[in-house]
Amino acid sequence: MKYMLIMRDSQEAIEASKDLDFNEIIAAMGAYNESLMKAGVLIGGEGLAGVEEGFVVDFDSTPPVVTDGPYAEAKELFNGFWMIEVSSKEEAAEWAKRCPLGPGSKLEVRRVNELEDFPQDNEWIQKEAGWREELEKKAAGSNG
Repeated sequence: MKYMLIMRDSQEAIEASKDLDFNEIIAAMGAYNESLMKAGVLIGGEGLAGVEEGFVVDFDSTPPVVTDGPYAEAKELFNGFWMIEVSSKEEAAEWAKRCPLGPGSKLEVRRVNELEDFPQDNEWIQKEAGWREELEKKAAGSNG
């Protein structure tokens, strides 16, 4: 099963991290990532640039409205993610609890839907399966 670990920080956590040694933060995250890699569960993950470089697309109107960040109304900010593949929800929770985050931070853990979770007779699900197969072939070709 695949899970996404979504790092969410409050403004308080962001402010508190400014008092920490950046090299220590990177070392802690690096060690965590290395443990995920060595265990063979890490599929991918990335940190995100600051909210001032982002934007929101709001679909409450037609056409949708694009608003540049930062977002004053946000109580928590999505700052990065990991994709892991583990055998159970409990194993995902164990990995999530090891993440080196501090007070004011949360790690939301969500199972990633697999194609098998959807009706297999649906034409779009069948197309999706074909697209994934094509992507896997391209990835295999670029790795060889």
